[in-house]
Amino acid sequence: MTPTDPTPNTPKRLLLVSNSTSHGSGYLDHCAEEITDFFAPGTRILFVPYALHDRDGYAAKAAERLGEMGFEVDSIHRAADPAGAVDEAQAVFIGGGNTFRLLRELYETGALEALRRRIAAGMPYMGTSAGTNMACPTIRTTNDMPIVEPPSFDAIGAVPFQINPHYLDPDPGSTHQGETREQRITEFLEENDVPVVGLREGTLLRVEGDEAVLKGGAPARLFRRGADPEEHPTGSRFDHLL
Repeated sequence: MTPTDPTPNTPKRLLLVSNSTSHGSGYLDHCAEEITDFFAPGTRILFVPYALHDRDGYAAKAAERLGEMGFEVDSIHRAADPAGAVDEAQAVFIGGGNTFRLLRELYETGALEALRRRIAAGMPYMGTSAGTNMACPTIRTTNDMPIVEPPSFDAIGAVPFQINPHYLDPDPGSTHQGETREQRITEFLEENDVPVVGLREGTLLRVEGDEAVLKGGAPARLFRRGADPEEHPTGSRFDHLL
């Protein structure tokens, strides 16, 4: 079977990481063990650098780090047919950056629909930050400035809930008068009845079929309309959100 052949009832495989770099460590260091456990040895990964302006530099950085883990890396921005590159990929990794720029490019290249199809057929998908936002139904819970306008806010929809990467708790000692992250998510829930998982830095969600497990060094915060926010420690299951 070729990578483009759909496989009925194939479980989704997702690694949704809050951030690519944690304080005091290097690129992907904090989640390296999860990455090497998630992808099969020797997997050739298609990297998507669309969230940053310097795509060549971003692709080189990802290729070097993933190469150290034993993976081969191609970059979608060098493909003549980006959607075709997704169709042929063994696995995909979408890196962080500006979510609006990333989504616009996925629409313009036709890669978005290809990603929906391949992920549904069981292709392993990894995202960090903006790449994690991309796995949600929409990008409405991103932290980024809308520096460009995509055709729609609709994203891949690999999971039926929203994620807020880099989730920050309110600082009671801060003199900043702007909205906290919790207030912004509350505003989202006023208009959208969709659960939101606040992924603190250093954490990730691993989805294998109908199982979703929180991993990393901090708890996650779950927001739902009409309910108080809930704290979920590392190891918690979010299967009920799938």
